[in-house]
This record gives sequence, structure tokens and C-alpha cells, in this order.
Amino acid sequence: MKFNQGVGGAFHRPGFTQFPEPAAHQRGLAGTEVAFQVNDRADTDLTRQRRAQGQGFGFAVKIEFMHDWQALTAQIKVWGGECGFDAVGIAGIDLAAAETGLTAWLAAGCHGEMDYMASHGLKRARPAELVAGTRSVIALRMNYLPADDAPEPDLATAVIARYARGRDYHKVLRNRLQKLADRIGAAVGPFGYRVFTDSAPLMEVELARLAGIGWRGKHTLLLSRGTGSWFFLGEITTDLPLPADAPTSEHCGSCRACLDACPTGAIVAPYRVDARRCISYLTIELKGSIPTELRPLIGNRVYGCDDCQLCCPWNRAAPRTREVDFAVRNGLDRATLVELFAWTEEEFERRLAGSAIRRIGFERWLRNLAVGLGNAPPTPEVVAALNSRREHASALVREHVDWALSQHQG
Repeated sequence: MKFNQGVGGAFHRPGFTQFPEPAAHQRGLAGTEVAFQVNDRADTDLTRQRRAQGQGFGFAVKIEFMHDWQALTAQIKVWGGECGFDAVGIAGIDLAAAETGLTAWLAAGCHGEMDYMASHGLKRARPAELVAGTRSVIALRMNYLPADDAPEPDLATAVIARYARGRDYHKVLRNRLQKLADRIGAAVGPFGYRVFTDSAPLMEVELARLAGIGWRGKHTLLLSRGTGSWFFLGEITTDLPLPADAPTSEHCGSCRACLDACPTGAIVAPYRVDARRCISYLTIELKGSIPTELRPLIGNRVYGCDDCQLCCPWNRAAPRTREVDFAVRNGLDRATLVELFAWTEEEFERRLAGSAIRRIGFERWLRNLAVGLGNAPPTPEVVAALNSRREHASALVREHVDWALSQHQG
């Protein structure tokens, strides 16, 4: 599960998907802001020349789009598909209905140590305060479930959340979002925009819901019929007055599979996640010691958690991704805890270059693996691996190694 931005707060990929990914929820920014201008006098000679040369949109077409926002919106959805996105929708910027839930979630301290959640406050629910001049938001999603997805391994194998097994999604989506923005600019001329993917105080799930590309599930992630929840979200805030799509209906009904499946009970109520108990938060966002009482519940999950998605009925027939960059790297779908714990810091940096995992750093990587080893079957190999790090330079690593060894000694 990843953290994405929304009401109540939850991790994915993603990101929490409810407030931030993360993430992993996590952050970058691409795009630029420029003044929106249009010249009412089209250069007809240049237009005819470009059309004759097959160079795409002439200026006359740009003028036509300026008078038909519905047509431009339809074309943006076509271009979005050509840029690799699996769904595109348009949302307005009125998120006032989500502010109450966000305020209550923050007041309850459910964001844990993610201080940036509180510092940004209600700006998350106000896109026009984040990017001045925003009039509409293009919301997009991209599937990430790899074609060779394997079933959950045994307790000796390290479990990495599926969204993090390939290339860093921030880089992939940012590039695609920028390409789409360039296509729009080629059609309408300079316009104001910025592109985001889990990279700014923006309620991504709420915007995606308003754009009609899914509904918020009880685990706080976005869900879509026929697709499930194995996808990333991205947005383009724009000063173009694009007509908004209608939100889709919800289809969770009385199902509570995700609440019952959460290993740590982090989904404290439908549509509400307490990040302080979420495995994605504990293994990614938390910088210090993992609470002792939660360590046995983490099992062998060393980066993120997919349990609330794995049990969801809407994910039974989820489509696989078309994006080759999301294919598994470094055998992270089958590597053992002992194998990963033996990596040197140089190997960690080299093998995980271009991966979202790298951002937690080597120290937290070892911390997480030590917890996994403490929950693994007590084999001689597991105990020997833990003993090899007993004198590690990091007090954080030593503490978790000692805890893990005590589990086996008991």
C-alpha cells in the first residue's frame, strides 16, 4: 500500500493514497508556469503551410479549441492514452467537502511523524492556493501491476510492495505528464500548468474521485471497476477552464475485507487509516525505532504493504501494466531476507539506483530487514545473518537486531 493524498489519510502508493505515496505515500516536481495568451489573428499562411507539411495543429485549430473546451477535453483524454495513461478525467477545484475529514484526521494525529501533512494544512484541499490561477485539474492513473506478479512468498522471503519493485514511479509518471502537457501546449499555445505525482500537498484521491476515474475504497485508496487499485495517480493543474467530469458511483457496499486483513489494524474505520499503525508508514516514513508491539505484526514486509489490496475483490481481475519500467528489478519479488541483509551499503546504492526504495536509506533498510528476520523461521542462516550486524555502527540497527535475536532465543 502506498500513501496518496486524501481525506482520512492512507499510504500507497502509491504513496498513502489517502493523503501521500507515498510517498510513498515522496516528492518531485516537473512542469512550468507561463502566462496564458492567445492571438485572435491566426496566421493563415503559416496554418496552410503547416497543414500541407503534415505538422499537426495549425493556429486556426488552436483558436477553435479556445472556443470549444469540450472538444479539447476529449482530445486531452486521447492524448493521455497515447502517453501511457490508463484513465484520464477532469476535476474542478472545489474540494471543500473533503476539508472536514482532513482537519479531523490531522487533529487526531493520524499523520504520525509526517509533519509536512500538518504544515501544509488545508492547502491540500485548495488547488488554487497551491498553484495560483488553477481552474481545473487533469487527473490520470497508470496501472503498475507487473505481468509476472507472483503469489505471496514464505516467511523467509522479503516482501516488497509491488509499486516499489520496478523503477521509481515519480520519474516515470512525471515524464509522461510533461509529455501530455507539451501536447496540450502544442494545441492551444502557452498556458499555465504544473504536473504532480505524489509530489505536492494535493488531495490526489479526492481529485481523482471528482474526475470520475474511480471511487474511494474503505482502505482510502482509489478503486475502479475492472481495474481495482493497482495504479499510480498523477495530476496536471491548469488555468484552462476544462469542463469537469462527473464522479463515479461507489461499489464497496458492505464489504470490509480490507479492514479485516490489515495486519496491524491501521484501517481503524471505513475510509480512515491511522498512519502510525500502517506498515507502509512504519517501514518508509518513520525515521526512528519501530514500536516494539507492532514488530511481530509486520512479519516479513520490509518496504510497504499490499495486504489491503491483495484481499480486495475488485483486484481479482486487475489488468497488468503496459509500462516496462514497472517490471521487477533485482529479483525483489523473490529475494530472501538473509540475502538482502547481506548487501553492503555500496550494493544498496548501486542496485536500487532509480528505485523508490533508495530514499529510505541503508540504515532504515537494515532496520526493516532485521524486523523481518526476527519474524522469520529460526534457521541457523537467519541467526548468523543477525549476528553479523550485532556490532553495526548504527544504534538503530543494533537495537532492532538485538530484538530479532531475542525473538529466536525465546
